Amino acid sequence: MKTIKILGLAVVTLFVSMSMTTRCQAGEAASSSSSAQGASAAAGSGAAAPMGRKADRALRRKVYAAIGKYKEIGAGDISVIAKDGAVTLNGTVTDTAQIGKVEAIARSVPGVTSVTNKLTVKKPFGGM
Repeated sequence: MKTIKILGLAVVTLFVSMSMTTRCQAGEAASSSSSAQGASAAAGSGAAAPMGRKADRALRRKVYAAIGKYKEIGAGDISVIAKDGAVTLNGTVTDTAQIGKVEAIARSVPGVTSVTNKLTVKKPFGGM
């Protein structure tokens, strides 16, 4: 009985370690091919924008910081999504004029290639 349990545990351990090794190798191959594709795409388009999660996070922070410089805009109600230089703005602002202003601020940030503006005007609680 103990031998069967030990043998079963050994098989499970072997299976888990093999699947982790395969997963790591597949991830390395995917990341090296995607970085090669990204480098060739950047070289072909002439764009020098860095790619990846870190670059997306850094760009998102830069856009938030740029919006935060304008105290009349409530940046707490705005979410910024950045993906390879493309920025999407979601959320609400208090005035219609702020929608265009926030978009212009986002476009002025270095590294932003395009802006998708999904901002809306916050309605008062009265409903009117």
